[in-house]
Amino acid sequence: MERKLIVVLGGGESGIGASLLAKKKGFTPFVSDSGIIQNKYKKILIENKIPFEENGHTEIYKKAIKVIKSPGISRKNSLINKINFLKIPIISELEFGKSYLKTSYIIGITGSNGKTTTSFIVYKILKKKGIFVGIAGNIGRSFSREALKKEKDVYVLELSSFQLDDVFNFRSNIAVLLNITRDHLNRYNNNIEDYIFSKFKIATLQKKEDFLIYNYDDPLIREGLKKYKIQSRCIPFSIKKELRLGTYLKWNKIFFRKENEEKYILNVKKVPLIGDHNLYNIMASITISEMGLLKDIQKKKSIISTTILRLTTLEHRMEKVLNINGVQFINDSKATNVNAVFYALKSMISPVIWIAGGKDKGNDYSELVPLVKEKVKAIICLGKQNDKFVNFFRDIIDIIVETESIKKAVRMAYILSLHGDNILLSPACSSFDLFQDYKERGNKFKQEVRNLFYEKKRYFF
Repeated sequence: MERKLIVVLGGGESGIGASLLAKKKGFTPFVSDSGIIQNKYKKILIENKIPFEENGHTEIYKKAIKVIKSPGISRKNSLINKINFLKIPIISELEFGKSYLKTSYIIGITGSNGKTTTSFIVYKILKKKGIFVGIAGNIGRSFSREALKKEKDVYVLELSSFQLDDVFNFRSNIAVLLNITRDHLNRYNNNIEDYIFSKFKIATLQKKEDFLIYNYDDPLIREGLKKYKIQSRCIPFSIKKELRLGTYLKWNKIFFRKENEEKYILNVKKVPLIGDHNLYNIMASITISEMGLLKDIQKKKSIISTTILRLTTLEHRMEKVLNINGVQFINDSKATNVNAVFYALKSMISPVIWIAGGKDKGNDYSELVPLVKEKVKAIICLGKQNDKFVNFFRDIIDIIVETESIKKAVRMAYILSLHGDNILLSPACSSFDLFQDYKERGNKFKQEVRNLFYEKKRYFF
């Protein structure tokens, strides 16, 4: 039995998906987590009779034929070093899932920001077209869990840098590189070159018949294209430059050009998602829809435009919660890096009370300074270690308040607000100091806003 033992490191979504797939394929999975496994995942393990351990790793890995590593565990972890020393193969959950799919076409989407929105748009377009499509990766359901089902013709995968760190053969038929900004640098020894290398893996593992769709306006991407050997056909998109090939913006309209033929796609003034960041996501999605296996969609342009024009804001991404006595609460909990906050603040017209903070990832807040000076009237720091954040903005904003309570953060922000203000939760940091993830942070924010609304309603009525 031990010769079929697979140890899965990490009891989150990735690890659960890998263990379920391993069991289905005849292996004996064992899940090991250094922390506490969430109850919803424990229930799945127990129901499927998959043994597990939590709050620490025993040496059971020494008996494994292979180890499947969840992306949240760094390859520099001491346990990983021990496993490597014993020459036990370590594979990623992504590559494990892919190994059991025979003919599927893979669309891999990465970037510091916009991955979820772009993945969702592409998925909606393909589904509308009638293609048998699945969506997985960092977006919610692990690829291995998706591979348990009937094999899809196409998979749209949201891929994080942590997931790409672990792959060595994972090929995307269409790869999308949305942007590269300073993010997760605490994982990369504060070296942005290592982070760029991680992101570019999505392109360097492609073949010459594949496509790389990239943001022409991003200087770090253009620099990487010169530095790394890429075999795939490169198709850019831009909101700043009319391109000879690719998708671009002209006269507030989106066009796609290929082989000197310019095609009008849609008018951006009709798009419900506002902001340059959403425009980039939409243009990347359009470019995907014009390439590769999707070329027949070109004949039905209305599918693309109709899908985009009916889009709604995703949960935890510039999500309007409630307007209480003229003060608009906005949940942007998914904004876990500086660049995402930049676009959030840029889209604000009215004055902002900004709720920010959390676990710093090596952030450089300097690019936010002009927008903060122009639009932010007060900052509520929500986190356990706020020193870096507070020290940076103390000479820029007069009112900075600290708290570890989301309830207090919501109420303090409301006390500081005036009619017409926006209260924006856009943290610029990860959530792990106070919450399990950005979803829990966003959901608790929304609940506290609702609680405040009902309190005010009882008071006035």
